[in-house]
Amino acid sequence: MPLNRLTLMPEGVGIDLPQGSPLTGIENKTSEPLIPFGCRSGACGACVVEVLAGSDALGETDPDEADFLEDLGWTEGNYRLACQCSLWDSATIRVVAS
Repeated sequence: MPLNRLTLMPEGVGIDLPQGSPLTGIENKTSEPLIPFGCRSGACGACVVEVLAGSDALGETDPDEADFLEDLGWTEGNYRLACQCSLWDSATIRVVAS
């Protein structure tokens, strides 16, 4: 299975994940928490990230995810809930919620 690179900024840390892997899979690749996952179901907002490059690589935004991001005030820019994303190609993100 092909690997795709997820780069986390501003640290510049790159993690390779198999194509189609949920972003929660980075927890198995590193000993330190790079993204603060909370509920893992898109209901807490702990894992809001800004997509800096490769937004298409993270799959489509579900309407419930978009509504929740709007409720949280993340409407300007390209924001996602990392727990709701799967990596289909290379992407670069920045964690904005913690």
